[in-house]
Amino acid sequence: MIRRRKDSGEGFDRRLLAPMMVGSMLNPVNSSIISVALVPIGVAFGASPSETAWLISGLYLATAIGQPVVGRLIDLHGPRRLYLIGAALTGLAGVIGMLAPNLGVLVAARVVLGFGTCAGYPSAMYLIRAEAKRTGQDTPAAVLTAVAVATQTIAVIGPGLGGLLIELGGWRTTFALNLPLAAIGLVLGALRLPKTAPLGGGDDRGLDLPGMALFAVTLVSLLLFLMNLGAGLWYLLAIAVVAGAVFVLRELRASSPFIDLRLLGGNLPLVLTYVRALLSFVAAYSFLYGYTRWMEEGRGLSAAQAGGAQLPLFAVGILASVLTGRHKEVRAKLTVGAAGQIVACALLLTLGPGSPFWLLLSVAVVFGVPQGLNNLALQNSVYHQAVPERLGSSAGLLRTAGYLGAVIASAANGAFLSHGADTPGLHHLSWFMLGTAVVFLVTTVADRSLSRVGAAKETAGTSASG
Repeated sequence: MIRRRKDSGEGFDRRLLAPMMVGSMLNPVNSSIISVALVPIGVAFGASPSETAWLISGLYLATAIGQPVVGRLIDLHGPRRLYLIGAALTGLAGVIGMLAPNLGVLVAARVVLGFGTCAGYPSAMYLIRAEAKRTGQDTPAAVLTAVAVATQTIAVIGPGLGGLLIELGGWRTTFALNLPLAAIGLVLGALRLPKTAPLGGGDDRGLDLPGMALFAVTLVSLLLFLMNLGAGLWYLLAIAVVAGAVFVLRELRASSPFIDLRLLGGNLPLVLTYVRALLSFVAAYSFLYGYTRWMEEGRGLSAAQAGGAQLPLFAVGILASVLTGRHKEVRAKLTVGAAGQIVACALLLTLGPGSPFWLLLSVAVVFGVPQGLNNLALQNSVYHQAVPERLGSSAGLLRTAGYLGAVIASAANGAFLSHGADTPGLHHLSWFMLGTAVVFLVTTVADRSLSRVGAAKETAGTSASG
């Protein structure tokens, strides 16, 4: 049953909030919940840390490729059908994970999960812009804040929730969680998502299949190379370079490119936003996986205890987003967020095997501030910097940039914690994170265009995007 659209002139349709938030939270929760499940999964299947790392990498690969592709499809056809397909795939992945007889099938479940959770965030961003166009009013700050919380800030609940589920029913419950979430998404999507006219006109001629294929080959080759830095797979980097060059030539000549590089090249502020997303995710996910693993292996905590030690990060992140959400300016948020990452990384350098539990909680509290501020500011930057007709794909590219950062974080974890998550390894990882956070701060302070984002009412379509 499809509800009627409200007449123009009314405010944002709040009935859309529930499906937007549920869809947006599926990917980040699944990205982080696996962090406390890697050790018990490795024990169950007799797998090494390098083998269980593919549970992380598989979802990253699928998400990094799928987000902008699905986002472009949403631009062209609207979000309803793709949202429902994504929710169904998420439920299917949960079933496969629950029944997986070996690690290979479990990795396949995570790949399916990555593709299934791709539609939520681009759909939410599309609907926000569509509602602004329908009502002729600015999107309420509370709506953007709610999506930011659901999109990434809520990811930090994953370790705590995962630890609790593992204590109650074993690691398979972390996959079973997707069944009720997918069911809720299907019901809300079917009942509340409207059949809207696509902002991009719904013209299939805008579906650049060769460009999408070249983008996928480039990204897969690059990510596989980064995930196996110690293996010397230089041919993968060569493939990525060649495919990337062909992709650029194709997109510059295409009449309706998958990623409009001509527009993107003329929009340096949006490009810098993607760079900051990558840097922010490098530090955030290095912390999420490296710190959690150290607490279990180097500090000797259980999965539930390690997850519990991360809960302050969740609470502070939510609080930071809510308290600052009504302020649309992003530069101050990003500056404080970058500084917060620097302070948190410095605190990691003080930890050791005998560190008291209160100190572990304090580190999570400090890291919660940038977790809440950065994600909100990056999302709002893209919302204001992107062309409305390509907001879905632009939002997808933001997630791709973020997950490229997460892959770099995974590679860093593999390099610095290759002999186990001991304290020296954590400190080496912390220095890497600290350097990344400093670069993030520099790119933020030096970017004067950020002072204009959200500072005044912007006219739709005045900026460009990919």
